[in-house]
Amino acid sequence: MKAAETKKGHVIEHEGTVYQVHNIERSSPTARGGNVTFRFTLYSIPGGRKFDLSLRADDDLKEMELLRRAADFSYKDGDAFVFMDSEDYTQYVLTPELVGDNAGYIVEGVEGYYVQLIDDAPVALQVPSSVLLRVVETAPALKGSSATKRNKPARLETGIEVAVPEYIGVDEQVWVSTLTGEFAGRA
Repeated sequence: MKAAETKKGHVIEHEGTVYQVHNIERSSPTARGGNVTFRFTLYSIPGGRKFDLSLRADDDLKEMELLRRAADFSYKDGDAFVFMDSEDYTQYVLTPELVGDNAGYIVEGVEGYYVQLIDDAPVALQVPSSVLLRVVETAPALKGSSATKRNKPARLETGIEVAVPEYIGVDEQVWVSTLTGEFAGRA
C-alpha cells in the first residue's frame, strides 16, 4: 500500500512495530515537481506510544489486518486477564503489559470490551467509554453535602482511586470515565 492511500484507523507495520494511524497531514511543496509528503501520527499496538512518521506519497507501507472481537471478562489467571469471545467462545489470555492502564476498568458483567487481534494473536484491549465500579474505601459520606462541589478520594473494587463527591459512601456504585479516569456519575 502506498503512503498516499493510507487512511485514519489503518493498521500498519513500520520497522517491526505495529501502529494504528491516528492522524495524517498532507503537505505539497510550492516548487514545481516537488514531492508531496505525508506526516502520520501513529500509536503503537500494544502500548499506545506515539510515533511521528513522514513519507513521500509513493513510499510503501505494509498494511496489517486488525480484527476487533467483542469479548467478556471471565477471570484473572495470576496476573493475566482471561476474556471469552462473545460469539465463538474462544478464550484470549491478555498479559498485564498488553492491558496496561485499562486493568483498573476490567470487571465481570460489563459489556463493551473488544480484544484486538493481529494474525489471531491478541495485541490490545479496547474498553467501554465508562464502567460501573463499587467503592470499597473512602471517608464517611457527609450528610447535606450534596450541594457542595468538594471531592474526596475513593478506592474502587479494581484498586484504582478516583475523586468522588463528598456524599458518596462505601459500597455505592459509581460510573468512571475510562477516557479521563474521573468520576462520571452515581449509579
